[in-house]
Amino acid sequence: MSGLDSPRGLAFGPEGALYVTEAGRGAGVVASPATDPGCFPGPAGGLMCYGSTGAVSRLWRGEQARVATGLPSTAMPDGNRGTGPTDIVLGPGHAYLTMGLENNPMRRGEFPAIPELAGLASLVHLAASGQSRFVADVGAYEAANNPDGRLTDDGRPHLDTNPYGLVRFPGGHLMTDAGANALLRVRADGDIALIAVFQSRGSSPPRPSFAPAPFPAIADAVPTSVVLGPDGAYYVSELTGVPFVDTRANVYRVVPADEPQMFSIQDACLTGFKMILDMAFDDEGNLYVLQHATGAIQQTGPGVLIRVAPDKDQSGICAQYQAGTRTTVLGGLSRPTSVVIGPDGAIYVANKGTTMAGGEVLRFEPPAK
Repeated sequence: MSGLDSPRGLAFGPEGALYVTEAGRGAGVVASPATDPGCFPGPAGGLMCYGSTGAVSRLWRGEQARVATGLPSTAMPDGNRGTGPTDIVLGPGHAYLTMGLENNPMRRGEFPAIPELAGLASLVHLAASGQSRFVADVGAYEAANNPDGRLTDDGRPHLDTNPYGLVRFPGGHLMTDAGANALLRVRADGDIALIAVFQSRGSSPPRPSFAPAPFPAIADAVPTSVVLGPDGAYYVSELTGVPFVDTRANVYRVVPADEPQMFSIQDACLTGFKMILDMAFDDEGNLYVLQHATGAIQQTGPGVLIRVAPDKDQSGICAQYQAGTRTTVLGGLSRPTSVVIGPDGAIYVANKGTTMAGGEVLRFEPPAK
């Protein structure tokens, strides 16, 4: 697939078609963002601009087409680095989408000229007709609960929400909120409950960044994908916060319980990665880990896909993957964002995931094991 606007989540439908969410291009290229009523301050300085350019595209019998359009999207004034439709879970005749925000949820109500911002930071149901229906307001949950406990310098809740990964769960879905450093359960009726929090700046003790000066000494977890493992547990990956130090991104094994759980870096099931955006297990239990970038610090190198073949001689499943064999099966990627194993056994990767009109999906056969 090609010509995509910031492609993100990949999934195969029951009919065998490949679907990809497009976070969109916001308003596209905006000549004067400082005076454009559709632009607003981004979370890290600069401006983001709104447009209804989020979409879902499908590859079916060799034909690529957008099957849902007009979804909320924000992007930089040049149309790149879209935020909008992120992950997708498919069922017969419908789908569920996470809608990102990557900002303070209160921002959604601060700009009367952009009422459509209310559609972001949410879980959305998508019908076969392409019509979307609001299911749950994840941003409102963050504003009311601030699960990671992070505070601003003046002691107020530091609010940040970015619904990201999604997986089916009995009675609803599990969702990562990359901004809130949390794993949430969202029921079919829209009820939201906290499953887990990952050590962050708001934790006690706070999460160290392991970065040299002048970078911050503490960082966030930034949980990204959540997938069901071969053992029936759920596995959560993390991006980690700026400056994205190599070997410090982890994978956590989560068994949902009656009470919320706190995961520190010492609780990681699998360690030693960088900037993980997605994961997938194949039928043999191999874990594919997609790194958005490489390099000792920041985003200085290409993305890679790493296969972890478990060592079945180890007694526990986390020990099996930690002691397993790691192989780079695909390198030289450009800001990859998602990976899925197809029903044909091939591996599909969303590449150029922050690019307007330049995003693509690659297909390749897995190398011999």
